[in-house]
Formats: sequence, C-alpha cells, structure tokens
Amino acid sequence: MGATKTDHFTDRQNQVATIAKALGHPARIAIIEHLLKVNACICSDIVEELPLAQPTVSQHLKELKNAGLIKGSIDGNSICYCIDESTVGLLSNYLLAVISGLNNRPECC
Repeated sequence: MGATKTDHFTDRQNQVATIAKALGHPARIAIIEHLLKVNACICSDIVEELPLAQPTVSQHLKELKNAGLIKGSIDGNSICYCIDESTVGLLSNYLLAVISGLNNRPECC
C-alpha cells in the first residue's frame, strides 16, 4: 500500500491542519465561543443557542471532538462538552510561532 499525502508532513503539521479544518465552519466557531462563555454544556444547550437542528449540531460537535478541540464526559444520558485546553494550547503555540516568524523577517512583498 502506498503512502498517503499526510505521511509527507510532520505530526505537528498534520495536527494543526486537522484543527484548522475543524475550525473552518462558522457553526463550529460559534460552538467554541459558546463553550468559552459557559465553560461546559450539553448538546441541547448548544442547539438552543444556534439556528441549527440537533443532528447538525451533533455532527459539528463530533468534528470538533475528532480534532481534539473539545472533550466530552458522560453526565447521565447526556455528554457534557468543554474546551480541550491542551489542543487549544498547541494551536496557540503554532500561531505565536507564525507571528514571531513574521516579526523577525525583513519587510518585503
């Protein structure tokens, strides 16, 4: 079996790309912002906050969870979601490195 395209990149590059892809939808940004505001909540709380159907919100939560941006713990019959600080920290460190790289180069372009 041949190598996939992701095999040609570092683990960090692949992880940042996965996170960026997960953040590539405004509903997911709204979910992250809501979780930042309330700290933790269940899917039905998010459904009340967004103009989306429950299955759509669940799919967006799944994408955010797969990317590691949120985590969920079982709370009775529901899953309580919150931000995964370690993944956000990885993204923050990446963006700070990009900004630092921009600040340390001569002006051009």
